[in-house]
Amino acid sequence: MESLFAALLGFALGSIPFGLILTRAAGLGDVRQIGSGSIGATNVLRTGNKGLAAATVLLDAAKAAVPVLIAPLLFGPVVKVMDAPTLAQLQGLASIAAVAAVAGHCFTPWLAFKGGKGFASAAGALAALAWPAMLACAVIWAATLFLSRISSVSSLVSVIAAPVVAWALGYPEVIAPLIAIAAIVIVQHRANIGRLMRGEEPRVGSSAKP
Repeated sequence: MESLFAALLGFALGSIPFGLILTRAAGLGDVRQIGSGSIGATNVLRTGNKGLAAATVLLDAAKAAVPVLIAPLLFGPVVKVMDAPTLAQLQGLASIAAVAAVAGHCFTPWLAFKGGKGFASAAGALAALAWPAMLACAVIWAATLFLSRISSVSSLVSVIAAPVVAWALGYPEVIAPLIAIAAIVIVQHRANIGRLMRGEEPRVGSSAKP
C-alpha cells in the first residue's frame, strides 16, 4: 500500500503542467498551440520569454525531486508495522515516486494524458535520487549539446547514460528507476527521433517552423 501512496504522490505532483500555467498567466496563450505542442521548457522558450522557460525548467525539475525526497518520510514509517523500514525499502519508495513523477509530467490527466517530454523532470528525479550522478549527466548533456547543437540529442544521450553513470558512481539501487525513466523520455521523443533519422531535426539557434 505504501508503494501505491508513493506512486500517487509522485504522479500527482508530476502532473502539474507548469509550462502551460506560466505561459497562460503571462498572457502568452496556450503553449500547446506552438512549436512541438509540448508543455516543457523548450517549447515555452519558443514564446520568446527566456525567464518563463527558465522557471519552467526549475519547476518541472522540482516537482519530480520533491516527491522523491518526501515519499520515504511520509510513507516509510508504515512499511513495517513492528520494525523500522530498511534503507532498501525507503529507496524503493523514492524510486517509485521518481518514475511516477516523470510519468505524471509526460501523461498528465489534466491535459488528456498528454504533456511534456520529461527531460527536466528526469533531471530533478535524478538529482534527488543520486545528485553526483546528476552532476555527471549534466556534464554529458552540455558536452553533447556543444558537439551536436541539437537539444533532443543531448537530452536523449543524457537519460540513456544516466543508469550507466549511476552504476559507475556506486548507486546501483537507482539503476532500475533510471532505466524506466529513460524509456519514458525516449517514447516522448519519438517524433524527434524520427526527424533525426530524416535529418530534419533543427539545431540550436536555427530557425524552425512550428
